[in-house]
Amino acid sequence: MLLLLAWGSLFFAGLFVLCTWWLRRAWPERSDHDCVMISTRVVSSAQAILATGSGIVIICSCRNVVTDRGLGETWGTSLLAASSRQN
Repeated sequence: MLLLLAWGSLFFAGLFVLCTWWLRRAWPERSDHDCVMISTRVVSSAQAILATGSGIVIICSCRNVVTDRGLGETWGTSLLAASSRQN
């Protein structure tokens, strides 16, 4: 799980840096503020598309989205079990 978090952090930060760099080279007359704002919107759009895609995959792979569990998930690793242990 931490590896996935690390890869996601690198991917989205890298996408932001790459987009900002490309915009500054493609449109030198634009201000830095404009380049950063456009890059932020590109990264947000990529996150929204990936989140929507993963939601569609989850919905299509489950018969009942509320009660079905993931393939590798057990009661001990579920979020519900973790939250009930804290109470």
